[in-house]
Amino acid sequence: MAQAAADTARTVILTVDDDPGVSRAVARDLRRRYGESYRIVRAESGESALEALRELKLRGDLVAVILADYRMPQMNGIEFLEEALDVYPGARRVLLTAYADTNAAIDAINVVDLDHYLLKPWDPPEEKLYPVLDDLLDAWRTSAYRPVPSTKVVGHRWSARSSDVREFLARNQVPYRWYSVEEPEGQRLLAAAGQDGQRLPLVITPDGTVLVEPEAPELAARVGLATMPTADFYDLVVIGGGPAGLGAAVYGASEGLRTVLVERSATGGQAGQSSRIENYLGFPDGVSGAQLTDRARRQAAKFGAEILTTREVTALEVNGAARIVRFADGSAIAAHSIILATGVQYRQLEAEGCTDLTGCGVFYGSALTEASSCQGHDVYIVGGANSAGQAAMYLSRFAKSVTLLVRGADLSASMSHYLIQQIEEAPNIAVRSHTVVHAAHGTDRLERLTLRHVAGGETEQVEAQWMFVFIGAAPLTDWLGDTVARDGRGFILAGPDLTADGRPPAGWELDRPPYHLETSIPGVFVAGDARAESAKRVASAVGEGAMAVMLVHRYLEQS
Repeated sequence: MAQAAADTARTVILTVDDDPGVSRAVARDLRRRYGESYRIVRAESGESALEALRELKLRGDLVAVILADYRMPQMNGIEFLEEALDVYPGARRVLLTAYADTNAAIDAINVVDLDHYLLKPWDPPEEKLYPVLDDLLDAWRTSAYRPVPSTKVVGHRWSARSSDVREFLARNQVPYRWYSVEEPEGQRLLAAAGQDGQRLPLVITPDGTVLVEPEAPELAARVGLATMPTADFYDLVVIGGGPAGLGAAVYGASEGLRTVLVERSATGGQAGQSSRIENYLGFPDGVSGAQLTDRARRQAAKFGAEILTTREVTALEVNGAARIVRFADGSAIAAHSIILATGVQYRQLEAEGCTDLTGCGVFYGSALTEASSCQGHDVYIVGGANSAGQAAMYLSRFAKSVTLLVRGADLSASMSHYLIQQIEEAPNIAVRSHTVVHAAHGTDRLERLTLRHVAGGETEQVEAQWMFVFIGAAPLTDWLGDTVARDGRGFILAGPDLTADGRPPAGWELDRPPYHLETSIPGVFVAGDARAESAKRVASAVGEGAMAVMLVHRYLEQS
């Protein structure tokens, strides 16, 4: 019994109903019966319930049962449960429905693998609610999704290294529990690990291994991420795990190519850090970057693609028909073909003080693990493109206010129209045009910003604890050197861009011109944001990854 209580101590039963009265009544009945052993979480819309599930997932919490009302606006119960299936596939799913919707509930059994449906009203709960949930909880506890130990991270709240570890685990879909060194449980974990807290963060893996200030490769290997290739030679090596790379891995592996994807940090790239992508085909209600990334990663693995994490590529070489990829540790793998999908990274803000405060209030990208900590605070976002707009909308749910700092006159030059409309309608989001960050101030964390007006040069100081930076991106291609042709900004030239003057690129030895996405090396292709003049959109990156695989087949057939 003691073990059962320990197993369920942080396990959640979630209920969602758009009627506040019904929502409270369900939660009340659940707490009365299960409140001592389970956390009861309630939400009043499918969207807010999904956000709650994602936050629980990032923290490594477990969800045993999800109860959803069928008739909800924007996202009905079946649609919600289908989305929830991706976040917690092992949770038992219950649909609350009226008698008139019984057919819909029966259909849902096949759509979302529904475990049970309950007719409203469920009174008395002792007869109609509790027996059903008792059976479902018993089944969940004995399933493959029963509670398991999770990774624990102990660190300082305002520590760049602690922030990096949390972000790394979250982006790689590794459940973890965060403990501040200031709280009692953090101190207990330090004592159990025999540490005095001088060297942090401390990571305790599910098997009890203690890692002190771990580097990413060690951390990846210890939490179960693949870091070593299983072969020396492949049909296709995909370098980069953003949308283009994941798309290439899915299509390459599904079409019979022995495929390995190599990622230096976490799959998803910049898109994986997006809180909400609303213009991606097939997701009318939007999809988070983490959710899209997780689906794509699982899909690539299902087809047999290897996915290597924390492997930094340092060189690309040609040896006859083989294309050789060299890693930072000196090892190498070879392949018939390569797809370069290295993407881009956010440029660093050069304002005074920003470097020292990175990870301590200054963040590049969305840093979604920090969002809940912005509750009630004033947040500043630097940038005016889609990534900045998506972050502003997401952070506005937590922050007291969100201010977008834009160098230009307005957002129309670089942000999609739908995002501009959402920002204009959000009551706690403001846009300051012709404004840049002149300096960031603080000792252990960000405390103030000095803002400067571009035209007049006037400056002012504002109180600030959070700043998220999205100021354009640079391609991650410096490691290529002169191996493949690049433009003046470092983006990779391919296809027609290589033969604009009617002549083949220097060193080209084949009778045919380069294929559309083929670089200056035959058999080496580029897809996504690293390509010169690419569209810089998730859908186009995925499409280029798929197209690159088609061209790989054409290349292999003619080699």
